[in-house]
Amino acid sequence: MDDILVLNSGSSSVKFALYRVSQQEAANDEGVLTLTYSGHFSGLATSQSQVSLAHWSEEHGAEPFSSEALEALGLRSAETHQEAITLLMTWLEQRDDKARLAAVGHRVVHGGQTYHEAVKLSAEDVDRLEALTSLAPLHQPHGLAPIKVLMEQRPELPQVACFDTAFHAQQPWQARQFALPRELTAKGLLRYGFHGLSYDYIQRTLPRVLPADAPRSKVIVAHLGNGASMCAIRDGVSVASTMGFTALDGLPMGTRSGSLDPGLVLHLASHEGMSLEEVSTLLYKRSGLLGVSGISSDMRELLESDTPEAREAIELYCYRAAREIASLAGALGGVEQLVFTAGVGEHAAQVRANIVAQCEWLGMQLDGSANQQNAPCISSADSQVGIWVIPTDEERVIAVDCLNLLELN
Repeated sequence: MDDILVLNSGSSSVKFALYRVSQQEAANDEGVLTLTYSGHFSGLATSQSQVSLAHWSEEHGAEPFSSEALEALGLRSAETHQEAITLLMTWLEQRDDKARLAAVGHRVVHGGQTYHEAVKLSAEDVDRLEALTSLAPLHQPHGLAPIKVLMEQRPELPQVACFDTAFHAQQPWQARQFALPRELTAKGLLRYGFHGLSYDYIQRTLPRVLPADAPRSKVIVAHLGNGASMCAIRDGVSVASTMGFTALDGLPMGTRSGSLDPGLVLHLASHEGMSLEEVSTLLYKRSGLLGVSGISSDMRELLESDTPEAREAIELYCYRAAREIASLAGALGGVEQLVFTAGVGEHAAQVRANIVAQCEWLGMQLDGSANQQNAPCISSADSQVGIWVIPTDEERVIAVDCLNLLELN
């Protein structure tokens, strides 16, 4: 038996999932993968540092470990990415139900113009990916951190990178190009798009969720979480997305502004006297839902608040989402299915209802009861567009790509 470890590393966290590879025949690649453990090192290098772990089974679902059980396993809070990876690998190698660790798959945000599919990593690949840090300064270094640790600690262990940008690499040229001088375009100043692993999972899952006769050539997926974007998918291929050169573009998010007039950035520097670092902090960390509401970046808190500022933030969020759906429908020449996913998309019925109400002219009608229950299908019988709530699973996409790339099944 083999195991595949999946790592999703952020600035102060490392999420992990362990999949057991079955040698039995299955109807699809996902069928030979069973999630056995998942966990999270959070608050790295902060006083809120924590670790969590859950065991998964078909009978009981997720069974979290207590703090005492974690201590007995040698899993404790970590100060750095390196310490988190070291603790995780030690536990993996000592646990009673261990199998051969066949590969580690990583979420890497940016693949630039070179990496359009999952790749087995070499030291040269890591160097090339590190050179892309300026294109994703808040994400790329953290995604590469555990890769470098494992290359040092376990050089014989195959590592695979899966890229958030790869799913969008086949977009039409006009969808990727800015109206900039050609020499800047040649340097890679393009629309890349992000959240590609989430979109990839949804498009792989649709055939198993939708009725066999449901049209699925023109699909819009709304990945609405603390980071938010949307993607237009034609016949399983991305044709347009709301995020562009960076993950700052498009929809308003938890703390990110989303799209704004580039002249506003110039104004902040020339008339407000803000430095480049101050502008970056403003747009990435002080804007979005947090900036508009002045209360929180968490949609759940805003939905529970009765303040006009919270209501205004929600209304702006939904208005911009509805506008982006209209734009993506234009890129597709219509829309047959709309899918909500990620934290807000999967759980915030009020947000979904507000967005769909503004898209009724596209033939969308909601089933209010199904929507309140977060049911898989939330469109009414009369709706011309299927409307769905499908939980995303980026970790499983990475595990499947490892499975196929390394031919483990």
